[in-house]
Amino acid sequence: MKLDRAWIFDLDNTLHNATPHIFPHVNRAMTQYLQTHLGLDEAAAGELRRHYWKRYGATLLGLMRHHQTDPAHFLWHTHQFPELRRMLVREPRLRATLARLRGRKFVFSNAPVHYASAVLRALAIADLFDGVFTIESTRYRPKPDSYGFLRLCRANRLRPQRCIMVEDSLDNLRTAGRLGMKTVWVTRAPRAPGYVDVKIANLMQLPRRLAYLQ
Repeated sequence: MKLDRAWIFDLDNTLHNATPHIFPHVNRAMTQYLQTHLGLDEAAAGELRRHYWKRYGATLLGLMRHHQTDPAHFLWHTHQFPELRRMLVREPRLRATLARLRGRKFVFSNAPVHYASAVLRALAIADLFDGVFTIESTRYRPKPDSYGFLRLCRANRLRPQRCIMVEDSLDNLRTAGRLGMKTVWVTRAPRAPGYVDVKIANLMQLPRRLAYLQ
């Protein structure tokens, strides 16, 4: 692998498993936020969240468009994790695996920066990354919008054709592929679409698949 390759990693369900504890906590916090700040009961708040997610791809975008919600306020209050270390589900060889990958490394997440930074510190891998690009960095235009991908590349002088995107989301990988990036899908699905270059069940398998990413 040439040294000018850049690795771009998603955070949740890529560098750690967010499904058991993190995502349910965020979902509850977002529903509670709508209840508190829009005066809704739990059922109505949940329904509005689903509506905004379906229409805009993110609850936050609907809140900003229709309720003039301050995005920083929303993200701060919906991503509080006093028990973060206990809630994280991690691979024991994560740090060693990432360290084996040659090239610059970045995190690109739709999460807020305070949460992403806290997760990387808790996983003891923060020092392995050259940068953390979050929803604030994209001016609140989350993946799969290509805007954030292009801002990340410009800010770090990256050529998309020399980048490898590692993600659990097919929508995000589709955008990466259209921009010319190599794509790695973290999944246990049996088949992958044509725009996925490599499919792995977890990051520990990544060093063994480098030949497919040349």
